[in-house]
Amino acid sequence: MSTTNAEQSQAAVRSDGDGGLRRTGALHRLILLPEAGGLASAIVAFIIFAILAGSNGFMSQLGTANWLDGAAELAIVAIPVGTLMTAGEFDLSVGSVAGATSITIAICDGYYALSPWIGIVIAIGIGVAIGLLNGLIVVKTKLPSFIVTLASLLMVAGAGLGLANAITGSSSISAQIGGSAHAVFASNFKGFDISIAWCALLAIIASWVTRKARFGNWIYATGGDVQAARANGVPTDTVKVILFVCSALGAVLVGVVETITFQNGTTTLGAEFDFTAIAACVIGGVLLSGGYGSTIGVLFGSATYGIVSLGVYYLGWDPNLSQLFIGLFMLVAVIANNRLRQLASGRG
Repeated sequence: MSTTNAEQSQAAVRSDGDGGLRRTGALHRLILLPEAGGLASAIVAFIIFAILAGSNGFMSQLGTANWLDGAAELAIVAIPVGTLMTAGEFDLSVGSVAGATSITIAICDGYYALSPWIGIVIAIGIGVAIGLLNGLIVVKTKLPSFIVTLASLLMVAGAGLGLANAITGSSSISAQIGGSAHAVFASNFKGFDISIAWCALLAIIASWVTRKARFGNWIYATGGDVQAARANGVPTDTVKVILFVCSALGAVLVGVVETITFQNGTTTLGAEFDFTAIAACVIGGVLLSGGYGSTIGVLFGSATYGIVSLGVYYLGWDPNLSQLFIGLFMLVAVIANNRLRQLASGRG
């Protein structure tokens, strides 16, 4: 993909020596970046709601903190999900993993009065196990990851609900968590949650891996053409299994953050992430077919979701309308990404 972009941009510059066409070549390269669509979506959404809801508090410090907090929590899940999608696979089980994390921590802290860190460590172990199981089933059976992780979603959600009811008689447990766990996962500064810092750290690591590390090349190769990648020595099965584990760990992290923030554990926490994470990835330029996408694009896609969700609230509209706008942004993003791919391949 990068070679095609470079060749087309160089051709645009060579076709004429003036500065105008040189700028056109640079613009061409910018437009063809995988994060371009996500950036455009975030800018358009922000401008729309800044105009319509700015006077209602959307542009205030609190309003900005609210949509950034929501976008950060979504991005924590969406970044590893988007990286997995770039490798050509899906994970629909992240919501149930977040719910399992939540109820695990709440049972440890709120029911057995154990340290919340014990619950966090157990939740991490559960997340790794689910990610490994998803990845191994996909690579060993060659079943579509959509089906495997959908089954995992149902099994994990059912197991979490059954276990919670068996132990405590309830699927929702209060957890008054303070101390170091609260400081690490739920502290905030003037309305800006620490989840924003967690999101930034995750984005930096994921960007470095996908752009600079050999493993990043393996991810794109696996998603672009798994047979060709395998023929060239890329351990495609290992890549996929590792990414499934990372996807589950992202869900664990957001489950920990939300449980401690709201001081309550429930099996349904994070259920919306199963599809909103994929929506954020698609808006951010990740192709459903794999082989194309970026961490920065997923960040912009998550920001778009956060802006729209809070923007509708500040307008005083029915919150369900936010799904209408997200669906519209997602459809436009898919159409635009397909068009840009055609341009990049010279078919435009």
